[in-house]
Amino acid sequence: MTMRVGVIRALTTSDRRLLNSHGKLLQESFGFEVTSRCIPAQPSGVYDAESLRLAVPKVVELALEMAGEVDALIVSCAADPGLAEVRALLDIPVVGAGSSAAAAALTFGGRVGVLGLKHSVPGPISDALGDRMLLIDGPEGVETSEGFLMPTGIFDSLAAAHMLVDAGADVIVEASTGLTSIGMADVLRRRLGIPVIDPVVAAGSMLVSAVAARELQAV
Repeated sequence: MTMRVGVIRALTTSDRRLLNSHGKLLQESFGFEVTSRCIPAQPSGVYDAESLRLAVPKVVELALEMAGEVDALIVSCAADPGLAEVRALLDIPVVGAGSSAAAAALTFGGRVGVLGLKHSVPGPISDALGDRMLLIDGPEGVETSEGFLMPTGIFDSLAAAHMLVDAGADVIVEASTGLTSIGMADVLRRRLGIPVIDPVVAAGSMLVSAVAARELQAV
């Protein structure tokens, strides 16, 4: 039976292609049946402490609305807004892109280069990586995830990734799901020749593991 997965986008968009881009990747990678919805009134998504604070209750409300229609939920934002709150309220698997990406990065040895917004590293990633984290100020001019949709955002991200490798990164973790929206992980893997963790794919992998663990417990 195909798993029905709800994807919560922690930004506001009327662009159906952008809204469904993460769900499309999850469908192609894992075969999920995906429903994607976005929170209201945050066109720039989550990019600092205040936007994170505002997003939390919106994610919780949307999760409660979607819970009866899906088997599991993914909070598709590297800051994992509302993740703990939603997990406390629902009895279905709920995973976050940020914590999933950090966990995946930690399976590799060496230093983890963090590629994200210019002035911000999401807490779930920085907290998990600790002194394994190698950080260079993010792409110039990319202060919100919208910046990755601009041509300059793509080129600046590639330049920042090269700097991380030059500084000694053994693996790169994408610390913004805006990079997922432009398919940056495949580009970086081809250019850099090192592992690159896409947070949305990491969340899908974490969800598969979580469901498998629940099934084993139920036996």
